[in-house]
Amino acid sequence: MNITLRQLKVFERVAKRLSFTRAAEELFLTQPAVSMQIKQFEEAVGLPLFERLGKKIYLTQAGAELYQLSRNIAQQLDEAEQLIEELKGTETGRLNVSVANTVHYFAIRLLGEFCRRHPKVRVSFKVTNRKGLLQNLEDNEADLLLMGQPPDTQDLEAESFLKNPLVIIAPAGHPLSGKKNIALKELSNETFIMREIGSGTRNSVERFLAERGVHLTVSMEMNTNGAIKQGVEEGLGLGIVSIHTLERELEGRRLVVLDVESFPIMRQWFMVHRAGKRLSAIATQFAEFVRQEAHRFVRNDIIEAAIGHQLADLRKGDTDKP
Repeated sequence: MNITLRQLKVFERVAKRLSFTRAAEELFLTQPAVSMQIKQFEEAVGLPLFERLGKKIYLTQAGAELYQLSRNIAQQLDEAEQLIEELKGTETGRLNVSVANTVHYFAIRLLGEFCRRHPKVRVSFKVTNRKGLLQNLEDNEADLLLMGQPPDTQDLEAESFLKNPLVIIAPAGHPLSGKKNIALKELSNETFIMREIGSGTRNSVERFLAERGVHLTVSMEMNTNGAIKQGVEEGLGLGIVSIHTLERELEGRRLVVLDVESFPIMRQWFMVHRAGKRLSAIATQFAEFVRQEAHRFVRNDIIEAAIGHQLADLRKGDTDKP
């Protein structure tokens, strides 16, 4: 069987995505080029690897068997590339990082400083939602992920590296603005713009409120924090977002953080990778950089000004517990 590594790589991506179009986009090829590589690969194998039903494609039995082999080969090739880069020295190499939408507000500054210290490193930086992050883990596409609470259903290694307070925001001039210790039950009179079902923020908020017997009226769902903030500014409802996403809006006084009892919801950000994954030298250095210096890239002055007393109340509540 006379096949090339290029054909194997194209096949692996088409089989993973079950889409010639998506594979072409991810490999930076044209769709005809991908189709040609698959045709040549099937001719070399001597068996059909895909069947086309309507507009969808499916793996044949031979295709499914070869896909499993191609995944293993692709991973071994990546490890070989990492090894070669390490032999050249830790100042070079490739780093693949995926982050949650919420994290990217400060992660881009974090990564920028890391790249200034390691200018020869090639970086792939992907921002996506929780569903995309979990897919990254399943496909083993990133060295490290920065995200909220990781799932318990996958074999992962995770460590928290930074606190992530969730706060309730309102447009400047809202009737509740400036009011102290707003009762949770008062929120039942308001409408909320929330993240999509399944997002880390949405899961945390719903669990937090359910424990307190509180139900919020959700008028809109949006899949980015930016859209939520804009919707709140326009008076479409209140929102619940990470304090770290609010730097510009709070400085510009376009949004305010409401002083609500039991808030903020205190979450953590985690650094995650698949258990047993062999991290390259540069990925190991980046992980240590996150551990040691992530706190430098968040605006603690803004956090203290917006929710300092609320955080103090939470800490006091913890110490008061028997």
